[in-house]
Amino acid sequence: MFELVLRAPETLVEPVSEALMEELEALSVSVEDADVNTEAEQALFGEPGMPAPKSGWQRSTLKALFAQEAQATEAATLLLAQEWASELQVQSLQEVADQDWVRLTQSQFAPVEITPAFWIVPSWHETPQQAQQVIRLDPGLAFGTGTHPTTRMCLRWIARQDAERRARWQRVLDYGCGSGILAIGAALHGAREIDAVDIDPAAVQSTLDNAQANGVTLRAGLPELAQEQYPLVLANILATPLKLLAPLLAGHVAPGGDLVLAGILERQADELKAAYAPWCELQVSDAEDGWVLMTARLADQG
Repeated sequence: MFELVLRAPETLVEPVSEALMEELEALSVSVEDADVNTEAEQALFGEPGMPAPKSGWQRSTLKALFAQEAQATEAATLLLAQEWASELQVQSLQEVADQDWVRLTQSQFAPVEITPAFWIVPSWHETPQQAQQVIRLDPGLAFGTGTHPTTRMCLRWIARQDAERRARWQRVLDYGCGSGILAIGAALHGAREIDAVDIDPAAVQSTLDNAQANGVTLRAGLPELAQEQYPLVLANILATPLKLLAPLLAGHVAPGGDLVLAGILERQADELKAAYAPWCELQVSDAEDGWVLMTARLADQG
């Protein structure tokens, strides 16, 4: 394995990365801040499930892996010959030791504690002794592995409800299901007739696979699968779509039912309260690392 290290300004990060992956046979490309650990270092991040706001930093380091040294050399030569890449610099080209990449990746994902009795555990880990309920879930393409505060807060809310409230969950809707983790968590805490929907077919398939792996029965499909009303509606998306979906999501909550929303930054809480005010009174029920969980119980018309 050979690593080609390049230095590029922000404007070249995306075109160079695309050229490396799509035309020059790179096995992978990573982008790092060239000024990391200096006073010029910049934070660059986006909201969960969304891309970062920029493709790179003002000065970025690109690291491309190649199977053969000749491929790495040819890639560097071809890139430097392009007029549009005149500001690109080659930092190094060196052989890297073979590693067990699967084991290295797996080591980065440890069991996640939701409550002392409720855990999310990757398939290659042993179940913690204190765990009474477990979701077996491996990292994949769909968002929702339990490592993000928004997912943990949703699952924590589910786990902390009393038996009387859980008994009401004859039907549950997980809107924007991703990996299906919330739907599975609800099932493990007594929910029945669960509908999990997402606009991404890959997420729908991921939900079905993860449900089967956890012995959970549910229906998964595109948003039109959601019909009528549910005693519990869960939506861990982002603040902007949550605001746009307010009439739809609130309309799916049965009288006396619970609405649980996540993907919301603390500064966005008032916007969400205003958006849902015609139907319910949202309140902040949990907070972690700058994110909040907002919930409401709709009026019982009976």
